[in-house]
Amino acid sequence: MGTKGRSIVKMDIGRVVELLNKAFSDEWLAYYQYWLGAKIVSGPMKDAVIGELMQHAADELRHADMVSTRIIQLGGTPVTTPKGWLELSNCGYDEPADPYVQRILEQNIAGEQCAIGVYQAIIEEVGLKDPVTYNIALQILNDEVEHEEDLQSLLEDLSSLIARHG
Repeated sequence: MGTKGRSIVKMDIGRVVELLNKAFSDEWLAYYQYWLGAKIVSGPMKDAVIGELMQHAADELRHADMVSTRIIQLGGTPVTTPKGWLELSNCGYDEPADPYVQRILEQNIAGEQCAIGVYQAIIEEVGLKDPVTYNIALQILNDEVEHEEDLQSLLEDLSSLIARHG
């Protein structure tokens, strides 16, 4: 990162990199959870759920790219191993052991709710002391809120379908 870019960060850069590496780990695990869930999901509305999960997987990969770019700009190194992702993750990894569509949706809703909390905390801690990181976290938070809404809508549709066809 350039010297002027570094000079605008008015907090411990190491702490910003730490927060971002934890979020980076979350994004990779979320990507994999969505991607794998889309491959194995079964049950009613499967095709609609697959489409949504694949779109969310692509978004999580884009988030990982945004966060890793910022880590590098700050002079840090993104977490380099999946083991490291598991160790540093805020939200962990919820194995899609039950492929039934309702369970997959519930797992991913929980993941999005965790991500919303993570990015809200980053925004609150970093604030305008690092406006670039703040802006990245705000963009990602917006996506995560939208993801939660999308998944909850699918779950509501599934519940209605099951109730009608009980």
